[in-house]
Amino acid sequence: QVQLVESGGGLVQPGGSLRLSCAASGRTFRSYAMGWFRQAPGEEREFVGAISRGGGSTSYADSVKGRFTISRDNAKNTVYLQMNSLKPEDTAVYYCAAGGSYQYTVFRQYDYWGQGTQVTVSS
Repeated sequence: QVQLVESGGGLVQPGGSLRLSCAASGRTFRSYAMGWFRQAPGEEREFVGAISRGGGSTSYADSVKGRFTISRDNAKNTVYLQMNSLKPEDTAVYYCAAGGSYQYTVFRQYDYWGQGTQVTVSS
């Protein structure tokens, strides 16, 4: 089992940057692909991106490609989401999740979830 805790959310102006972190407990972190999802009020949970177990492969939603970057440090049991050129439509609660493949893009395919961290992009 894996426990996940996100941090790094906050209020940022359009065009700004934030880096989210997701710290995992347990010795099996490197056994999981890690994904990031987001959910705005009244919307379904949306895939943002994911990274493979070893960190060598990533996938992204078209809406964030070229602006967001996922990385992981297996020695620190942590996955990151670097968000640049933020837009108001990026406002949402961001979740990290552990699953079987970085190619999974549907939230039901992931096994473990963090509690989420709020990101608000506004001037």
